[in-house]
Amino acid sequence: MGIFSGFGYPLAHLLLFLSFFLAESRDFLSDQHRGNNAYLTRDEHWFNQTLDHFSPTDHRKFRQRFYEFLDYYQVPKGPIFLKICGESACNGIVNDYISVLAKKFGAAIVSLEHRYYGKSSPFKQLTTNNLRFLSSKQALFDLAVFRQYYQEYLNAKYNISETENPWFVFGVSYSGALSAWFRLKFPHLTCGSLASSGVVLAIYNFKEFDQQVGDSAGAECKAVLQEITNLVDEKLQSDGKSVKKLFGAAKLQNDNDFLYLLADAAAIAFQYGNPDVLCSPLVDAKKNGSNLLEVYANYVRNYYLGKFGASLESYDQQHLKNITPGENSADRLWWFQVCTEVAYFQVAPKNGTVRSPNIDTRYHLDLCKNIFGEGVYPDVEMTNIYYGGTRIAGSKIVFTNGSQDPWRHASKQKSSEDLPSYLIKCHNCGHGSDLRGCPQSPLNIEGNAEKCTSPEAVQKVRQQIIQHIDLWLSQCQATGPGDDEPALRMTASS
Repeated sequence: MGIFSGFGYPLAHLLLFLSFFLAESRDFLSDQHRGNNAYLTRDEHWFNQTLDHFSPTDHRKFRQRFYEFLDYYQVPKGPIFLKICGESACNGIVNDYISVLAKKFGAAIVSLEHRYYGKSSPFKQLTTNNLRFLSSKQALFDLAVFRQYYQEYLNAKYNISETENPWFVFGVSYSGALSAWFRLKFPHLTCGSLASSGVVLAIYNFKEFDQQVGDSAGAECKAVLQEITNLVDEKLQSDGKSVKKLFGAAKLQNDNDFLYLLADAAAIAFQYGNPDVLCSPLVDAKKNGSNLLEVYANYVRNYYLGKFGASLESYDQQHLKNITPGENSADRLWWFQVCTEVAYFQVAPKNGTVRSPNIDTRYHLDLCKNIFGEGVYPDVEMTNIYYGGTRIAGSKIVFTNGSQDPWRHASKQKSSEDLPSYLIKCHNCGHGSDLRGCPQSPLNIEGNAEKCTSPEAVQKVRQQIIQHIDLWLSQCQATGPGDDEPALRMTASS
C-alpha cells in the first residue's frame, strides 16, 4: 500500500508498506520520465525541528528537509499548498496534478520530508528505542511547526510583515491520512485539505484488501490467481527451493515472506492502474493450457521486481532488522509505524481468498516481534479513538478514491457536506488517480488522465476538488482558516 509526496526508494516489505511506500515514497518514474519534468524542484532547504513535541523538558532538535516551488506564486497573498511527504525519502516536489492546481490558484508549493525518512533522521541508529519518536502524532506537530516557520520565512523572503497566507494541505495514501488529520487537529492552520486515497481508518485484520483484489481482478483472473496460489502452496511443501528460484526469490528463507511477495505482486497491478499487465497473460495462459506458475513467475520477475521496481530485499526480515540509516531505511521505519499504530494486516479472508491462507494475523505479529522485540504491536483501537477513523469529526476535507484500489476500504467513502467523498470509477483507477492520472505508476506529468479508461470520470472529480478549494480558500481569506461559519465573523477590513 504503500501509499504515497516523497519518492524514489525501493519497496517496503509486505502489506501496507508496499502500497504506501510506492504510492507516497517512490517517484514511479519510467526511464523516459527521469528528467527535469518529473520534479518541479529538487533544491533542498532545511530547518531545525523539535524532536519530541509532547515533552516539556526535552528540547532537542533535528534537521528536517523541505522544498519550495514559487514559480506560480502570486506575491504576496497567493495561497500556500503544503504537499505532505509520506513514508520514504522526499527527494523533491513531484510534478503531478498539484502543479496544475498551483497554476490555477497562483499558489506556492512547499513539501516537508517526514521525520526519520530520507535525510531527516534524528538518530544515527534506528534502534527500537530510538524509533519511539516516530509516529503520526509527532509528524502532525512537525507540520504545524513547519507551517508557522515557513509563513515567517516567506514573509521575510519578500520583505513583508504580518501577512498570513491561506494554506491548503494535500496528501496521498498515508500522507493523505496525515492531510485529513492535520485539518482535524489544526483547523486554524489550514483552510482545508485533500486526502487522496487517505487511509484514515486503522484496521487490525484488513481482509477487505484481498477481497477487493479479487473484485478488481474479475471472475476469470481471480480464479487463475487462486489456482496459482494453491499450486505455490503445494510446491512449497514438496520443493520450496525450486519454486522460489523460479520466481527469482531464492534468497527469501521464510516461506511466508515469499508468499507475501507473490500476494503483493498481484495486488499492485490493481492498486496502481495496470490490471491488464497481470490478467491478460494469465487468462490467456489458462485458456491455452500453458504453465501458470511459469507465466506468473515471468510477471513477478520481469514486471514487479523489474520494470515496476519492487525490491526483493524488502521482503527479507533480516533486512528489516538493519538499524543503520541509509537508502533502504524506509522499509524498517514504515514497519515500525505499522507495528505500533495502524496495522493494516493484509490477512487472507476465510472465503474466496486470492492470497495464501498462511498469511494470517500470527504471521504479522511474529514479524513485528522479530524485527522490534517483545511488546511491540499495533494499538489500532487507540489510533481510531484519537483520529476518529471513518467517523472523523473534521470539516473542509475532500476524500477521493479509485474504484479498483484495495486501500479504499481504509478511507472515508461516505460523503457529507463538510467531508465530501468521491469515488473515481474506471478499469484502471487506483491509488491517487485524482492526482496521478492513469496508470498511477509510472508518473504521468501533471497527472495526465488521458490513459484512464474513463478520463471524464477523473476530470469530473477534479472539477469537484477545484470547486471545494476555491470555496474554502475564499471563505478562509474572508474569515480565517478555523472559522466554519464565515457569516458570523467579520474581519477589520470587512
